[in-house]
Amino acid sequence: MSGRSHGIWDTADRQLVRQSMEMPVLSHERERQLAMAWRDERDSQALDELIRSYLRLVVSQASRFRHYGLTMSDLMQEGVIGLMQAAERFEPERGFRFSTYAGWWVRSSMQEFILRNWSIVRLGSTAAQKSLFFNLRRLRARVGNPVDGPMDDRTRRQIAEILSVKVEDVENMERRLGVGDQSLHTLLGGDRGGDYESRLVDERPDPSQVIQQEMDGRKWRVLLRQSIAGLNEREQTIIRERRLSEQGCTLEELGMRLGISKERVRQIEQGALNKIRGEMTTRMGEDACALMVRG
Repeated sequence: MSGRSHGIWDTADRQLVRQSMEMPVLSHERERQLAMAWRDERDSQALDELIRSYLRLVVSQASRFRHYGLTMSDLMQEGVIGLMQAAERFEPERGFRFSTYAGWWVRSSMQEFILRNWSIVRLGSTAAQKSLFFNLRRLRARVGNPVDGPMDDRTRRQIAEILSVKVEDVENMERRLGVGDQSLHTLLGGDRGGDYESRLVDERPDPSQVIQQEMDGRKWRVLLRQSIAGLNEREQTIIRERRLSEQGCTLEELGMRLGISKERVRQIEQGALNKIRGEMTTRMGEDACALMVRG
């Protein structure tokens, strides 16, 4: 993971934990009153009391995810966001306790935060991939395979069966979790010198050059069509059949069709090409002539 820090409880974390434990546990009726006051009247004080009363739920969930290398402060902050989302969507008249409903939102918010920050490469977005990410270590220990080192085939098959995923999915997640992100600025050892970024040379043309070439190409094609349109009918026929056709007629074939000798066809063709070059040179300059196929 890029920029991971140790999951240490700092002073601010301890204060928040202490405050959460000091808050009284809400009765079902009080919880219902606060939830309805926020939903129906947008009473911010009711929301504040509801959120503060369930910070212990946030602390509990954050403790479960502390081994993913993120700070407890960050995890609890995401958990509070989950609490607020739960409060926004909670329907107290259904009879469920807020803690039961909010637990899912808190856990989901923390899991999304972990997935976003574990790697610059998104690890997974489907339910199966998320389940693999958060359960792989636990299931690996459960089936009796050591946590360190690669899994054996039997373990991969068992985990895949438990989670109803493909064995290939288990292998991919194992591989991705086993390799952390590497900075492009990491210095290379040995005689190579430099960093990874200096070795990533893109041989493709610069995007701005590609765009400019496409624009110039379109402009030249328009002028070419205009220049050909200025020729007489016989000249256009010869240029079209000799230069613009995929098959390309021979001088003799065109001569027979037009009722003239093949030498006359060649002369007309050369004269027409000179007219086109002259017209395009006048319009765009010498570079335009590069578009013409030399005879």
